[in-house]
Amino acid sequence: MVLAAALTATGCTSIRQQRGYIIDPLLYNGVHAGIDNERSVRDTLGDPTFKSQFGQNIWYYVSDTNLSGPFRRPRIAQHSLLAVTFNKAGNVVSTERDTGLDKIVYLRPNSDKTPTLGRERGFFEDLFGNIGQVGAAGASGNTDSGSNTAGGG
Repeated sequence: MVLAAALTATGCTSIRQQRGYIIDPLLYNGVHAGIDNERSVRDTLGDPTFKSQFGQNIWYYVSDTNLSGPFRRPRIAQHSLLAVTFNKAGNVVSTERDTGLDKIVYLRPNSDKTPTLGRERGFFEDLFGNIGQVGAAGASGNTDSGSNTAGGG
């Protein structure tokens, strides 16, 4: 009976999962503006989680700790972000550290449909909507198939 109670109690505990960049506080705090460049940041911290695609050259190092238990969705317990901004020469201009959960966005899918622009068509309109449309695009073209304009004649 005691063994069954112990197994049941361990089954209800949360599982910690580390996702993204694994933070080493000594290295994480070792990047400084005006001293480091792209190469030194890569040598110190490794490759970033992702880089900015537009605008300034910014490298992001993102770390999350998730907790999940049986019959529950995982939730983010800790979040940390390091954003390193570089100038055109590749030197560090600024670093920004954020450890709050306030910038996390939870996306929930609407349903099994993807919203699109335009009007919605029904089943029969989809099924029979193109009747009479075949050949309509070529109707305004040249219908005189007997003339040969490529030759000199």
